[in-house]
Amino acid sequence: MSQPASTADVMAAALAAAGVPFVFGYPGDPIIEFMERCRQREVDVVLARREGSAGFMAEGYAMATGQVGACLSTLGPGSTALVNSVAAATLDRVPVVAISGQVATAQEPFFTHQVVNHEALYRPVTKWAGRMEAATAAVTMRKALRTATAERPGAVHLSCAGDTFKAPAGGPAEVPPLGPPLSAGQVYRAPGASGDPAAQLAAARRPVLLAGIGAVRCGATPAVLRLAAAAGLPVVVSPMAKGIIPEDSEWFAGVLDMACNDTVWDLLRGADLVVAAGFDPVELIKPWTLTAPVLHVDTVPNTDQVYASDFEIVGDVGAALDWLADGFPGHPRWSPAEVAAFRARLRAAYYAGRVAGRLNPTDVIDVARGVASRDTIVTTDVGSHKLLVGQGWQAMDPRSVLMTNGLSSMGFGIPAAIGAKLARPGQPVLSLIGDGGFAMAATEIRLAAARRLGIAFVVFADGSLNRIELKQSALSYPSTATRIEDMDVVLMAQAMDCDGARAESAAELEKCLAGLSGLTRPLIIEARIDPAQYQSQF
Repeated sequence: MSQPASTADVMAAALAAAGVPFVFGYPGDPIIEFMERCRQREVDVVLARREGSAGFMAEGYAMATGQVGACLSTLGPGSTALVNSVAAATLDRVPVVAISGQVATAQEPFFTHQVVNHEALYRPVTKWAGRMEAATAAVTMRKALRTATAERPGAVHLSCAGDTFKAPAGGPAEVPPLGPPLSAGQVYRAPGASGDPAAQLAAARRPVLLAGIGAVRCGATPAVLRLAAAAGLPVVVSPMAKGIIPEDSEWFAGVLDMACNDTVWDLLRGADLVVAAGFDPVELIKPWTLTAPVLHVDTVPNTDQVYASDFEIVGDVGAALDWLADGFPGHPRWSPAEVAAFRARLRAAYYAGRVAGRLNPTDVIDVARGVASRDTIVTTDVGSHKLLVGQGWQAMDPRSVLMTNGLSSMGFGIPAAIGAKLARPGQPVLSLIGDGGFAMAATEIRLAAARRLGIAFVVFADGSLNRIELKQSALSYPSTATRIEDMDVVLMAQAMDCDGARAESAAELEKCLAGLSGLTRPLIIEARIDPAQYQSQF
């Protein structure tokens, strides 16, 4: 008679059945059994250099694929170190299952060494923080996977005692339905509102479409383009939704709350209706001050109430936009020439403050975009450079620009690039990071080297935590705790078995990136920028 499967085996089997090929983590005594069961199930346990980075790798993987990411820590300091990236996944609306080991069940009530209450720790930063019990292992994994992927998606955390991993489990692993809703959904009307959403759009003279990450999750690109063309709608996108509309489209009208944000908000302020298609207020950096009515189209009701909406279409974003396009009467409200004129104004603002003869931040983005193929995946860290990348990098496809803009945590760019490259090994991956974010996560690149991942890391090197330094300067305060000591990035690259290069001009940078699509191991480029342009931008 065969032995019943252990809890660890049921958990590993559930992840494998859900199509999770990697678990990113850092080992410890309580989780050894689970790691071995993952290995036996051909789920690759990837050793990050710290737990927080493991979580960002899982998030990068999930962002690039739209599938569930998974990360793992041991008890005590391992579990506390994982919190930041788990919180990022929740606020970035990315499905991640995080698992932490715990002391043996009999010890937990009285033992204090490395014991942290995981449920209390993770409850505020997850959709669900649960505890694994052997008898209900299969049910718990089903709940974890479904909760992580249900709208809006996010992270869940499971705590499992070392002895529970080894205990016989009740029931086989099963996978519930995953992903967003598939129907057009339900229309909700505010009390006193007359008509319907289609009539509200038809009555607008200068409507604008604001597309967000909910539209990406629903694969709504064709519907966004169709409605934009039918109704003549300029399309503004949120940062994490870059690529939902190809940015060479005649209807593309910029990215909200990145560089030149006043210019983009001016366009929205001139609208008499905003069609918010999968837009998530978690990405707002500036407060919502628009007075124009909003037509809410999303997978979830307008419970945030950042804006009021007379009508809500709740369901699949693409299906809802197709319905609006089907019923749109009359002529387009904007012409492509008007949208092109706005883009020209936005582009002029984007290049403000360039210093002739120096390597400007926008030069780095332009050179990299010029070298990179359409299918290149780019990650960015957090800082002044992120705001320029968010506005200036021309995204052509959804899930091609990965950034954290919910929690907006530094240290994301490097591990997210590793997760993305493991997810999409056939596509070029480029990471654009500030020297602050580089300092936080540079040692993770050794993992990329060990796995022969051809990722290019471009470091915007200016020796400053620029976003905060600029704010200090605006208050006439001296730079305090915002200067980063110089690092020889080229020597660091060599020490980690990577290629390294330094560029002080656009021509040098172009030469360094010439082989981007054919890299066979990591390339780290120290781009010595002049930060003066940031002063003009921000």
